[in-house]
Amino acid sequence: MKILRSNDYRRMPWKNGGGETVEIAVSPDRAPLSDFDWRISMATVASDGHFSSFPGIDRTLSILEGAGMTLSIEGRPPKLLTVADAPLSFPADIPTSARLSDGPVTDLNVMTRRQRLKHRVRRLRLEGSQSVVSSARELVLFCHRGSVVLTTEGVSATLHAFDTAVLVHPSTINLSAEIASEVFLIEISPS
Repeated sequence: MKILRSNDYRRMPWKNGGGETVEIAVSPDRAPLSDFDWRISMATVASDGHFSSFPGIDRTLSILEGAGMTLSIEGRPPKLLTVADAPLSFPADIPTSARLSDGPVTDLNVMTRRQRLKHRVRRLRLEGSQSVVSSARELVLFCHRGSVVLTTEGVSATLHAFDTAVLVHPSTINLSAEIASEVFLIEISPS
């Protein structure tokens, strides 16, 4: 289990230069935007505009803060995405643009290289205990709100808001939260 604290994340410009992204985790470690296997980041979208194109990449977007935005993804009807919606998956190499509903939003962005990997993103709201069983090659837990204790194979760690845990070949993970908390469960597996 590797714990990543929010104050250690890297800040970098968007690929298209239209804003700033906070890189939470990337594999291989410190891989550039042109050569990652998987990448998890947060971004604040402050104006309407086009998304960066990532050839050969699949993406899942979740809204963390703000009123939401309408995504125009080529070949699909426009989709309003808000904090209440499930994460939305789409290819990162087709033209996509966003129109903000009412002011800036902060999103969570998960990307995997299509030829090598696939991913699934779930939002879990916790108060109390819950077990998670996964057959993923890697499991990433991103704590969005509150504080969560995770335990696996006799090892425990506490994630506070915006902290992350990366686990390799996990089987069962026990999560507990004394206050209402929210985590994103990101499963990464071979394609």
